[in-house]
Amino acid sequence: MRRVAALCLLLAACDDGAVDAAPDAGPDLGCPVAGACLENPERPGFSPPVVVAPSPDLPAEVVSQTAHNNLDVVLHDGRLFLALRTAPSHFASADTWLYVVSTTDQVAWRYEGGFHLGRDLREPRFLSINGELSLYFAVLGTDPLAFEPGGARVARYRGPGDWTPPVEAFADLPGFIPWRIQRHGDEAWLIGYVGGEGVYTAEVDPLRVYWLKTRDGQAWAPVAPTGAQVLEGGVSETDFARLDDGTIIAVGRNEAGDADGFGSKICRGEAATPGVWRCVADPRKPDSPLVLTDGARVWLVGRRHVTEDGHFDLGREDLPPEQQWATYLAAYWSRPKRCALWSVDATRLAVTHVLDLPSAGDTCFASAVPLGDRQWLLYNYSSPFDRPDISWIQGQRGPTLIYQTTLALP
Repeated sequence: MRRVAALCLLLAACDDGAVDAAPDAGPDLGCPVAGACLENPERPGFSPPVVVAPSPDLPAEVVSQTAHNNLDVVLHDGRLFLALRTAPSHFASADTWLYVVSTTDQVAWRYEGGFHLGRDLREPRFLSINGELSLYFAVLGTDPLAFEPGGARVARYRGPGDWTPPVEAFADLPGFIPWRIQRHGDEAWLIGYVGGEGVYTAEVDPLRVYWLKTRDGQAWAPVAPTGAQVLEGGVSETDFARLDDGTIIAVGRNEAGDADGFGSKICRGEAATPGVWRCVADPRKPDSPLVLTDGARVWLVGRRHVTEDGHFDLGREDLPPEQQWATYLAAYWSRPKRCALWSVDATRLAVTHVLDLPSAGDTCFASAVPLGDRQWLLYNYSSPFDRPDISWIQGQRGPTLIYQTTLALP
């Protein structure tokens, strides 16, 4: 059965009604954003959420549509920069815009530019290095029922509201989707993937995850001596943490499925062989993984499937893989979601749910900057908070907002 046909059946079958919900670490920066830090946190928690978009506080050049979701934040030249996607819905659209704004206090925002290419634009990722700021993003198609990677683009910041025209990036990796960028000393490390075009089609080829580094944002090379590719199979979106001893801990979304089933993979690369990852499968699927660390403990921000066990993989081994995929996705889209904080055991390669962040319906594409003292300023998106039990598919078709909160991980 073709995956795209299965997806159409899935969309037709999903109920839009409400359902009942089942039970860059970076340096110590002090508090570089006014009013962001909490006082003496004693346990994991977060400050009250503040809606950032849509908002009359944003510059008039930012024209909000129904959906506000993919985003990224970075500290650069004394300002907090925010990139955000707005479109008619969660799904691909030719009407999509990527906007960039900046602030020093999260109250007054300055317009920094907008990008519109007549195709869907997603996965904005900032890189601040050597005093220069770049914005990478993925170009996709216009079919709301397809995932059509058209390669990555990069634009360089020249000053307030001024960017170079976006040009192709990572041309040697066709269809590359940049997922996360982290600073480590005088280098930046980027992780991304190729093969996404096969996820929703009959061509279910392996996806490949690549891990790259740069010192100038121009030339990229493998982080590990064993090469740039670190995973092959069903994993796409992946983020990682580097512990104080050099160990790499990574979490990857395994929606496409492979010999290990469906869900996610928790991986570990030893300090002596950082590019050789040993992975453990998990039937849950914390989408859009954001991995945080203080160098000792590892935390994950990712989407939570609100069912009794939270499993994406329902163990239907009596079905062929493509029917498993369609069955699992139908069940997944018909239930509510939360954006959750998880702890990651770096030895057992296991994740444990800690708490839910403010979230409902369609939610979880978080980005964070370190504030020091084990606090992170976190930006995220969600359906309106007063609709906690709508299904994910209903949330994807309705309004979504972007908010900020301070996350404390003592």
